[in-house]
Amino acid sequence: MTYPNPHLSRRQLLAASAAVVVAFSAASCTASPTPAPTPAGPAPSARDPWRPVAHLTADKNWLNDPNGLVHHDGTYHAFYQYNPRGNSWGNMSWGHSTSTDLVHWEQQPVALEASPEEEIFSGCIVMDKNNASGLGSAENPPMVALYTSAYGRNGALPEGAQAQSVAFSLDNGTTWQKYQGNPVLNLAPTNNNFRDPKITWYEPGRYWVMTTVVADAQVVKLFKSTDLLHWDYLSDFSGVGAQGGLWEVPELVLMDVEDSTAKKWVMLLSINPGGIAGGSGMQYFVGEFDGTRFTAENAAAPDAPLSESQWLDHGADYYAANSISGAPGDKPVLLGWMGNWDYAEHVPTTPWRGSMAIPRELTLVRGERRFEVRSAISAAARQTLERGDVKSKNLTVGSSDQDLGEDFTGRAQLIELEMDLTSSREAGVILRQSADANTGLRISYDKETRTVKVDRSRAGTTNFSEKFSPYHAVSLPPSGSDGSVRLEILLDSSSVEVFAQDGAAVISDTFFPDWDATGSSVFSVDGDTEFIVRMRAL
Repeated sequence: MTYPNPHLSRRQLLAASAAVVVAFSAASCTASPTPAPTPAGPAPSARDPWRPVAHLTADKNWLNDPNGLVHHDGTYHAFYQYNPRGNSWGNMSWGHSTSTDLVHWEQQPVALEASPEEEIFSGCIVMDKNNASGLGSAENPPMVALYTSAYGRNGALPEGAQAQSVAFSLDNGTTWQKYQGNPVLNLAPTNNNFRDPKITWYEPGRYWVMTTVVADAQVVKLFKSTDLLHWDYLSDFSGVGAQGGLWEVPELVLMDVEDSTAKKWVMLLSINPGGIAGGSGMQYFVGEFDGTRFTAENAAAPDAPLSESQWLDHGADYYAANSISGAPGDKPVLLGWMGNWDYAEHVPTTPWRGSMAIPRELTLVRGERRFEVRSAISAAARQTLERGDVKSKNLTVGSSDQDLGEDFTGRAQLIELEMDLTSSREAGVILRQSADANTGLRISYDKETRTVKVDRSRAGTTNFSEKFSPYHAVSLPPSGSDGSVRLEILLDSSSVEVFAQDGAAVISDTFFPDWDATGSSVFSVDGDTEFIVRMRAL
């Protein structure tokens, strides 16, 4: 959970984090995919032109980090940082939306609401199937939420302190009760940047592992528990990767290595500022976890260029992603916030602000130098997105632009683009293009620099923030000696996600085009390019 304009001082934390003492509470407590539904919330319109078609957003008001992601009895639950009282950051509560397909979402009542004594910051949910916590029963096991309590005046801890607390639900996430013994995990002395619990089951030890952060000290702290209420300190993870801002929303994920029987642990970690595209970003580390300590392999040094770190996304708008507990399939399914703290509070949407990225599933592969994570649209979301009719076109384009025609116009599309740049230097597609072709979102591949680029500098409204960066790029070789490049592009009303070369790299960006800008064209520079374009309208 990030504050706007975060304070980056390390204060006493660098000296204190290694020697921190953990305090515990031990009090008692109180009482398969279906056909895609129609969207439950408002639809985009000329008066609300940037509302997403295929991405989670609130009907109204501010939304940021996803929290408490869980799949149970055929329903996906997404809880998230939410302001029930306004369209900017504040009054941090847990909003709640549900879905059966990860594309269409229905907003539910606020799950955990802020009070003057306690705001509800980021966290997670697990199904306590065996009722190890004792918060439910064998017949009705609880959903258990671990969240960060951010204390105000007259709170359980001094004002400004952060600690980890528990809430539970016995009716599938509809209503929630707070545990009477909160907080269940605190630091001594108390800390104002101790947050973002995420839980992973560690099968060899038969216990849960919680990852948290001391955000402004760039330290991930690990704890274990058998009942979700009492937590023992395990170890710290720090000293590698990008260090230019707050570390947030950590998660340990056990993943299969593709085409192998091997498994590796992956640490997901958000950083703000200091991301690869400026401002907010997400890095990851691959390594081993022995039940106590996570050790990263071939990780970038803190003083290395940002390009040496490993990034889940190279765009400006992918942050705080974490996995959906209990999601079907054998790959982690992540939901992330499509936002960047450089400008998120100023984007020109109303009466809502903030949306989630498309859920994506992760695959771990052996790269030339180290293990690498690849991303793809999740299987559940893809099943819905691919239900529309396919329109396709094969064409060769010289050193010019070529309009794709009426069949390829639209505000929300799933696009497969294959380009053979054998005799050209650069090629790409322009989406949400104006009728006079003066504006549009430009997505390209440069063969000489081996770079995929998303240019939003002339793709609509940009004057709301000087920090709204104009373009983002990632170096990526073509798929073979023939110079061919494959891009899968998910275009929505105010966002684009470009999955390049089967998800070897992703660029996720928001942008704010004119309502009437719906054209599409392809272009080639310094030679001919052969295109195959397939499109489904959303």
